[in-house]
This record gives sequence, C-alpha cells and structure tokens, in this order.
Amino acid sequence: MWELVQAVFADSAVKLFRYRRYRDERGWFAEIFRLEELQRWGIGGPFVQENHSRSRRGVIRGLHFQHTPPMGKLLRVTRGRAFVVEVDVRPWSPSCGKHFSVELSAREPLLLWIPPGFANGFCALTHAVEVQYLCTAPYHPDGEVAVRWDDPELQIPWPIRKPILSARDHAAWWFRDWLRHPMAQQFGRTE
Repeated sequence: MWELVQAVFADSAVKLFRYRRYRDERGWFAEIFRLEELQRWGIGGPFVQENHSRSRRGVIRGLHFQHTPPMGKLLRVTRGRAFVVEVDVRPWSPSCGKHFSVELSAREPLLLWIPPGFANGFCALTHAVEVQYLCTAPYHPDGEVAVRWDDPELQIPWPIRKPILSARDHAAWWFRDWLRHPMAQQFGRTE
C-alpha cells in the first residue's frame, strides 16, 4: 500500500508516494506496482513502456516531456541519489513555469508520479545513479520536447553549475519558445 507523502502544484497533479518494504533476515521485499493503488490515487495509465537509465555523477538529463502522444511517468531511483525536478509546462495552468524538486535515493522507498503536462529532469548526485520509470505512452521522438535545464525563467536551484549534458540537452528550447509553440495551448487539457 502506498502512502501519499506530498502532492504539489495547484491541482496536486505531481504526487510523491512512499511504498512499503517488508524486511526480514533475508533482506526486504517491496511491491512497486499495483493497479488498485494507481486507481486509488487517480493515476492515469495504462503503462505501456518501462525505461531504465544509468548516469554518472554530474550528469543532468532533462528537462524532457512528450506532447504527442502525451506521456505520464511513475519514477523511482533504484541506485544512488538524484536531484529530481518537475516543471509545469501547461500554458493554461495557474502553476505554469513553476517547478518542484526533491532528492530521491535508492535507500528511500519513494515513487514520483509525473502526469502528462510536466517536464522531468534529474541530476546524478552520486557516482552511479539509476532511474527506472513506467510510461503511459510509447516514446515518440517527434513528440518530445527538451527545455533548457538552466533557463533563468524557471529558477531551478540545481546542485551543480557545469553538468555533463547530451547534445540534445545542449540544444534544448528556452521555456518561452515552448509557450509560443502551437501545440502548447492544447497540451495537457484532456489528460
């Protein structure tokens, strides 16, 4: 069973959950995915793809989101520690441009629900960081947008100044450019 730790943004869209670990002399067991828990907390689905990334210390991945088809993510850190950020990218939302950040660790049994309409990114804080996430839509490169991690308009307090970035993240859009995109006005309205 999941316990709600925090719900953020005007519509409580992004949710942080704690799941139970059952410990004994062998170690521990945890139930990560259960359809009834998703339904109980109003989390959309179904999940159609699972991704797993590994990053070294100093890497920033993001800020990424997918508008076509819209993608939600259920995320957890399975190794190391990461500074995880969500940004509301829905132009019509009262919290558009606002961010939420949290440090997630493999030591803590936490899950983060990121619905469609939010950009996600993280910074690897330890030698090796692994992040696993279930997705509500398959990856579609033509529908993905990357927003600059260091956009001053977003005021994200990243824990490093000179990250290791992919070529795509180096060439990411400014947040203002996303807001001007024709797809932006409808994005997230029906999710």
